[in-house]
Amino acid sequence: MISASGWSRRSLLAGTAILTAGGAAAAKDDRLTEGVVILIDSNEPYVMGHAISYSANLSKHFAERGARLLIEVVANGKGIDVFRADKTPLVEPLATLRQSLPNLTYSMCASSKAIAEAKEQVSIPLISGASLVPFGIGRVVDLQLKGWAYIHA
Repeated sequence: MISASGWSRRSLLAGTAILTAGGAAAAKDDRLTEGVVILIDSNEPYVMGHAISYSANLSKHFAERGARLLIEVVANGKGIDVFRADKTPLVEPLATLRQSLPNLTYSMCASSKAIAEAKEQVSIPLISGASLVPFGIGRVVDLQLKGWAYIHA
């Protein structure tokens, strides 16, 4: 039997079952968040500070919900200063945050590092715990394609 709106009772019940099952799956997925990638492409201290506070706040927010969140902070362009042992004003906060958040990763764009080294004629040391990725923006896109959320600091 078709109702006036064009929907049969069976179709409505099937649709309701699908939506209800989807709702349960969505709630479960909320607890299984893959990760968040935070891009820093500025050497302004307040921008670098925001990225650090974003990391801490996101980790706390998801932990309170019972979820484990992977966080990767990617430095690109002028933002590489945040992970430069010779320039960052945040050595101690970065080390403390990294120790307290085992799911936090720091990545520096190797291309930006090479450009800065050529320009400054120095070898750039990284802070403890930071690693190099070939291209910062490439790393961001790779993570987004895996379903990670993106934040531009």
